This record gives sequence, structure tokens and C-alpha cells, in this order.
Amino acid sequence: MPNALTLSLMTAAMVAALGGCSTLPRDGPTGRNVEQGAGSAASAGSYAIFDLDYAASERIMALPPRFLGTLAAGSSQGASGVIGIGDSLAISIFEPGGTLFGGGGSSNNGPRSSTQSLPPITVDANGSVTIPFAGAVAVSGLTPTQAGTAIRRALAGKAANPQVVVSIADNAFNTVTVLGEVREPGRAPLSVNADRILDVIASSGGVARPPEDVIVAIQRDGQTFKAPLTAVTTEFGENIRLTRGDQVNLIYKPRRYSTFGALGAVTQVEMGAGPLNLAGAISKVGGLDTNSANARAVLVFRFERPEVAQALGLTQAPTVRGVPVVYRLDLEQAEGFFIANNFQIQSDDIVYVPRSGSAELSKFFTLIRAFSGVVYDISVTNTLSN
Repeated sequence: MPNALTLSLMTAAMVAALGGCSTLPRDGPTGRNVEQGAGSAASAGSYAIFDLDYAASERIMALPPRFLGTLAAGSSQGASGVIGIGDSLAISIFEPGGTLFGGGGSSNNGPRSSTQSLPPITVDANGSVTIPFAGAVAVSGLTPTQAGTAIRRALAGKAANPQVVVSIADNAFNTVTVLGEVREPGRAPLSVNADRILDVIASSGGVARPPEDVIVAIQRDGQTFKAPLTAVTTEFGENIRLTRGDQVNLIYKPRRYSTFGALGAVTQVEMGAGPLNLAGAISKVGGLDTNSANARAVLVFRFERPEVAQALGLTQAPTVRGVPVVYRLDLEQAEGFFIANNFQIQSDDIVYVPRSGSAELSKFFTLIRAFSGVVYDISVTNTLSN
């Protein structure tokens, strides 16, 4: 009876092992599965397989990714540097006769003159400043030069030909709010030069993240304008002038790619600053698993831009995200490393390396040994029991 049970168990184990040859645990599909899964160009939702060579990598590089969104429509053309409520003004009054502010009189060298620098005056809620001997003078909406002229007119008849100089000591009106990935978030003043985005970012301490991972969003009057920071730093038309009340938000959106299969790690990796090629992407996770990787089929799964797919001669039907393509590279050939060094990884790419056939066979024999060991243990136990 025990011998029959042992024989039955051994038979069942061998049948299960042999039946499991096609279902051995894997990190993902085999290279053959990927090849068989590629559909025709007319099949909705299917993908195309493209064997990478150096010429193809050059064609892809010749079509750099276009940034989505633009800030150009949000450029401000309004007046800048005007005085507003809450601004603190520095006012100096030069009086040739000196009768009003300097005590008047004359000296051996002729009539006296005086210069009176008033303490900083804040523009009140009515948009006015109070000037000695002149009373309230409306200055809101005026430039400093225009405000000086208004004060001079208010002093007419009280002082002999006064000259007035006005400057903004503390800018509380012409400001924008800077939030997100800057080192010093908060309110940033706009100068008379109507600062552009990069001026404001620089005055806020600069960006704390790689520019490739930052999106600039500007909110104004219920509208939002967006563009990557890399576009702002390279395209003059994207570095727009700001206006009072703008909210500038620098959003961190890291570029990441994923790795699966016979690589040093199965993980999601941040690309970091600057471009990243396939060779660098593989190196970031420790390279290929030398014991199991099928180096002849390094795969990159990507939703490619239609213009790139067209340049490569692919006729696969596009989806909402792009044309599904699996790029295949043979790293057993020396040329493969030059291609890997020229092929740029993009955000959301999946790098997958299937296991070689010998690695799958090794898994099978490991499974057989595991079953044999279990059957052996049962056989010994039964013998001792009898």
C-alpha cells in the first residue's frame, strides 16, 4: 500500500511538472510571446514590433518630442511699474526758495533752497498719499514720475516752483505669487521692466528640481496656461511677461520609466536631469541578469508619437496615447551598444528583457528536483512508519 501511494505521488508530481513546462513562473512574457502577440496594422489595440538599428535611432532623434501646452497666449502687454494701494513711496521735495520746507530767508550767496525727504508714505485704501501743506494726493494707477507731477501741482501756490521726486520704496501692489518647486515660495515684486517668468523664478531662489521634471502653470483671470520649464528656458516666446496678480505654480512631474524581466531590478526609476539613453536606463538598474537574460531581445514598450511612427514606416493604428510600438534590440551584437547609446528613453517607457530558453529550462529542472525531493521525503516517511 505505501509503495503504491509513493508511486502514485511520484507519477502525479511528474505529470504536474511536465504539464507545467508551459506555465513556469516568469517575470513576464517570453520573446516568442511578444512576437506572437503583435497584431496587424488594422487590428485595434495591437502593437508593432520594430527591430532597432542605428539608422532608425537617428531618425527618431531627428524628431525631438514637442512640448504640450504654451504660455505665449498669456503674455502681458499692460502697463507696468504703476503705483497701487499698499505701496510705500519715498518722496523728496526740492524747494528753490526754501520758504515752505526750509524756513525761507536769504543768505549772502542769494536765496536759500531746501530739499525735504519725507518719511516713507503708504498709499491708502483710497489710492492717495498725504503730503504736508498739500493734503491728500491721488497717486494710484500713476507711474512714479506722474505721481511727482501730481504732488507738484498740489503744492502750487504754496511753494515756489517745487521739484518732486517719487520712487517706490516697497512694492506691495505689483506682485505675483510663486508656489511649488522654488526654494523661496511667496510673493514676488514685479519691477518697472515688467519681469518675465525666469526673472521671477530667479528672484524666488530658483527651481529645486531638474527643469525637465517641472511644469510651469500660470493662473490669471480664470485662465490657466501651462508649458514645461525646459520650453521656458529654451523658447523666447514662452518666457512671457507677467502682470500683477498672476499666480505662478511650478509643478513637479517627474519623468519615470519601468523595468521588468531579467534585469538587475524590477522597479520604477526616475530619469533625473537631462536626457537618458537606453544604455543608461539599463545601467541604472544594475544591467542585464547575466545568468538568465536573453540579450538578443531587449524590448522597449512605448506609445510612440504618430510622426515618429510614420518616419519609421509603421502603419499601426494609433490609440489615444499614441502608436503602440515594441522596439527590439540585440545586445549580443557589438553594434547593439552603439544603438543603445543613441536611443533615448522617454517618460512612461517600459524596458523589458525576457529570460533565455536555457533559463526557462533551468527553472523546469529546479521544479523537477523540488517535486522529486518531496516524493523522496514521503517515501522515507512511509518506510520508517512500516
